[in-house]
Amino acid sequence: MTDSQLIREIKDGNVQLYSELMRRYQRKILAFIYHMLKSAKLELLAEDLCSESFYKAYRSLHSFREVDASFSTWLYTIARNTVLSELRKQKTGNVSLDEIGFMPTASLDTVPEHRLLQNERMTMVRAAINSLPEKQRSALILREYDQLDYQEIASILGQTVSSVKSLLFRARSSVKIQLEPYFGDSPLLEEYEGMKS
Repeated sequence: MTDSQLIREIKDGNVQLYSELMRRYQRKILAFIYHMLKSAKLELLAEDLCSESFYKAYRSLHSFREVDASFSTWLYTIARNTVLSELRKQKTGNVSLDEIGFMPTASLDTVPEHRLLQNERMTMVRAAINSLPEKQRSALILREYDQLDYQEIASILGQTVSSVKSLLFRARSSVKIQLEPYFGDSPLLEEYEGMKS
């Protein structure tokens, strides 16, 4: 069944089908929420906010209109608003990953130097992403991690497609500038975590 068919069935009273919609989107929404919370050091709230987002979507499903947006776009918007509401409640600022105390671990089965270097690079990329303004960070996460197209991102963020492209350009440029001292002209800078110049 397509999302549209499931939604029609749910609206007609077959509410147990909502669990199928949850199964389809739960991992993506949870990952999106987790990334949004990371800079505020609130990742432990990700599962609760994911559940809250699905609950809000269920309660508002009667008002969902496919002509306005796809179900996934609508759901991402609810998740984003739920996270922003929680962040306002918490009144926390951006926290760098250095303050979290992330300690890379290396398996004895791999070359320790390589694994440590890889973990260090990942930490730097995440810190660069976490330092971005909220809209740039959200746009970058939705594009690079969730692989959404520009139109879907625009709907989720309440922006135009050209604004989304601008946000992504500024986000990628900022990440690149932050990482250049560490990576120099290395092609790793552009390859790492899907970053493009």
